[in-house]
Amino acid sequence: MLNLKLGLSALGLELSAWSTLILLQERSDGALLSYLLLHAAASVALSLTLLPLLPKRLASPRWAALLLMVACSYAVPVAGFLGVVAAFVVLRLYRQGQTQQDFESLQMPEFDQHQRRQGSFRHVGLRSFLGNTQAPLQARMRAMAALQYVSGRTASPLLRSVLSDPSEDLRLLAYGMLDNLEKRINRAIDSELDALSAAQAEDATGARALESARRLSDLYWELIYQELVQGDLREHAIKESLRYCEQVLQTQGDNAPLILRKGRLLHAQGHADAAQAAYAQARALGLPATRVLPYQAELCFERGDFAQTRALMQELGQWGALPRLRPVIDYWNQP
Repeated sequence: MLNLKLGLSALGLELSAWSTLILLQERSDGALLSYLLLHAAASVALSLTLLPLLPKRLASPRWAALLLMVACSYAVPVAGFLGVVAAFVVLRLYRQGQTQQDFESLQMPEFDQHQRRQGSFRHVGLRSFLGNTQAPLQARMRAMAALQYVSGRTASPLLRSVLSDPSEDLRLLAYGMLDNLEKRINRAIDSELDALSAAQAEDATGARALESARRLSDLYWELIYQELVQGDLREHAIKESLRYCEQVLQTQGDNAPLILRKGRLLHAQGHADAAQAAYAQARALGLPATRVLPYQAELCFERGDFAQTRALMQELGQWGALPRLRPVIDYWNQP
């Protein structure tokens, strides 16, 4: 609100400053000091008068706007005093009708359903969202329900992280989803065991028996790969997957993917030398280096052979199609 008394005081002080020079009519330090003091007081009074009337969006921070008006009116005699008043009138009158919208409206692009990637799922940040107890419970449950459309390798660790959630509903839902994933594979294992028994009754070394053994190795490996079994159940799944894998390799000794799986199973059991031999054999049979080198480097790291680990990671760095391993490769390739 305009303070008329303060405004009149500013005008009176400014007139007094000039009248002092006229009345004294002398070129003395006293006259100059009197003018400067009165002019400074008038500049401050004028700025304090006009400051409350300026919109906050045009004068923020307030102290900076105050100093600017005082400096302009004080530095330029007469013109500065009148200029501050004129600038206030312009800002107050001519810019009053201009309003700035907080949000602008943009036209949405035309949606093309053919650009949507079928079967894709964005799970980046989903772990932190599921673990956020401040998020609405229904939203977290919908996010968990969406995990049924992703691979078990992605869904299983996320669901296990929810088993310690304070919400009982979320814990029960996560447990039920994990149980369904495990039961689905166990049913397939039971069905494949029956098929293997029937095939062995006809011909123990026939093609059907080998195919059933390979599928059983795959199914037990899925329990491990998707982290659906823990503790003793995991050890049992490793042994069974390795047993059926070796049955197939007795006939198909040049099956490089199965030899790689054998190496990983032996690695999981702690048989480092046997695992290293399996990895080397898989590479010798033509398996791409990008599929074997990471496991070889991991095995060397666990054995404390850091020089060989660095050498393998440098060899792996020559391949450019490994975005997920790139941070690890860059770390080991540092000088």
